Amino acid sequence: MDFVVPQNSIAPPSGLRRRLGLALLVLYGTGVTVGAGIYVLVGAVAGHAGSYSSWAFALAALVMAFTAASYAELATRYPVSAGEAAYVRAAFTSRLLSTAIGSLRLATGIIAAAAVTLGGAGYIRQLIDLPAPLIAMAIVIALGAVASWGILESVMLAGLLTLIETGGLVWIVVSAVHSGVAFTPALLTPPPLELGALSGITFAGLLAFFAFVGFEDLANVVEEAKNPQRDIPRAMALTLLITSVLYVLIAAIAVSAVPPGVLSVSPAPLSLVFNAVAGISPTTFNAIAVVSTLNTVLAQMTMTARVVYGMAEQGDLPRIAGRVDPRTGTPLIATGLVMLAVVVLALAFPLERLAEGTSLATLTIFAIVNLCLLRIRIRHIGSDAAHVRVPPWVPALGLVTCLLMIISAFVAP
Repeated sequence: MDFVVPQNSIAPPSGLRRRLGLALLVLYGTGVTVGAGIYVLVGAVAGHAGSYSSWAFALAALVMAFTAASYAELATRYPVSAGEAAYVRAAFTSRLLSTAIGSLRLATGIIAAAAVTLGGAGYIRQLIDLPAPLIAMAIVIALGAVASWGILESVMLAGLLTLIETGGLVWIVVSAVHSGVAFTPALLTPPPLELGALSGITFAGLLAFFAFVGFEDLANVVEEAKNPQRDIPRAMALTLLITSVLYVLIAAIAVSAVPPGVLSVSPAPLSLVFNAVAGISPTTFNAIAVVSTLNTVLAQMTMTARVVYGMAEQGDLPRIAGRVDPRTGTPLIATGLVMLAVVVLALAFPLERLAEGTSLATLTIFAIVNLCLLRIRIRHIGSDAAHVRVPPWVPALGLVTCLLMIISAFVAP
């Protein structure tokens, strides 16, 4: 896949402040992608793929790469917040469709933040005996205040939390190597060419796919990147590379250190793995899992507020919703609206329903994004901004794989 990144940067003027360089963009992207997913999903993946779990994560990474490449081109063609809405407007010249996809992206961010808020509240309750609704409200208020403070402050905190949560995964890898866990066979042994094994790996890949969701949030902070045409594609590529390597290694170690059947029924599978390879109480790792969930909520709320801002700038929402505070350089009204919506959903719906809604909506958005790039390329729609270009078969494969996963979600047992 040929990422030819122009060195010049052409982007529209913005009311937001351009304060994010490549390092902070990678930390932000990695933080929201790693999030809470791998801390829970590795058990579900192991239940279907068994000792071939690392292959399921590799399959998911390959599928995600196509959509990531499409986002890289579109984010540099149209470097604006609420990117998905802008892509639809450019491809189909329809305000109705643009508003619909922007609203879907907005809803996805809010639902995802609410789901992870509930997950974080559950982890915190293991450490502090307080009612879950009270913890959920405290999480949203505290992180909403950080998101309102400033984009640099939000991303710096997210970067610190990212180092902690990825540090927990690296700790597992180092401990596994030091303790002599034989995970090489799970990493390198190819699966048998049998229908049962391959179908299990394919369905596990569908589950693993959702552990990679989050990189696309980089497209919605593009107006706050110092050099978006150069750094956004690189940040997306590095985010996908870092998470892919970590996930594949963690999956191989997990099924080698703990029986897959045990992992699949555990609510905190990586805590079991950590205890097995490091010999340390899982309480320490549970604290890292709390940090991971908080990081995801912060990143989702930051991104979603930018979607509100971008839609207001494009005329899809009232202008007042996109007003940027001159002191903080952040969309305070948008952030407050997002906080309110996250609290309402977190208190009104169970975690499972929120997670299901997030997954299906995200796949739908990915399919539409790939379709937009296909239409733009076929109709030779130009752009005033310097941008990367990917081969035309990339969005085609991205569209097909997303549609297959949507179908799989409905036909899976």
